[in-house]
Amino acid sequence: MLDESTINSINTPSVYRYLIFKSFFDFFLALIGIIITSPVIILFSILIKLESKGPIFYKQERVGINGKLFYIVKLRSMFINAEENGAQWASKNDPRVTRIGSFIRKTRIDELPQLLNVLKGEMSLIGPRPERPMFTEKFNDEIPGFTKRLMVKPGLTGWAQVNGGYDITAKHKLELDLFYIGKISLKLDMYILLKTIRIVITGDGAR
Repeated sequence: MLDESTINSINTPSVYRYLIFKSFFDFFLALIGIIITSPVIILFSILIKLESKGPIFYKQERVGINGKLFYIVKLRSMFINAEENGAQWASKNDPRVTRIGSFIRKTRIDELPQLLNVLKGEMSLIGPRPERPMFTEKFNDEIPGFTKRLMVKPGLTGWAQVNGGYDITAKHKLELDLFYIGKISLKLDMYILLKTIRIVITGDGAR
């Protein structure tokens, strides 16, 4: 975990300037990303519709920077009755996931529509994965300090996303996210971005 001095380092002038730069970088790269990936989004929208009933996209409430709530947009990767027994955290080999859903989750293609959230300033390209409100509250009760990961904007991809996966534990996720927050820099962000591109291209998902 991070000690107090490391947490406070995010408020230093150099990190503050980088976060401002990062906001502009996020906007322009997300705009380019939407243009480039729109054929991929269209293709998998058709495949999703052909495979199972239900909407192509879905919106879900998440917790953003400083606890601010917003709605993410994703390509649907599960059957429409996936949460008929209540909200559940996604697990490895989740039976609720469709065949197309399994592929787009492994390659992170299901996350592409969230480029719109980046354009709106609700998310960053790189940062901690935003959780749903009920899970954020639950994990913070079980793991005091879980909300420390809300000090920066949530990300489309991030250190925890490329080093963990959908079945990562909340504690491990927190450790990875806090490591990222303490080491946030252009060099680390570029490394995460390149690793994410490799995952999308090769299908070699995170552990």
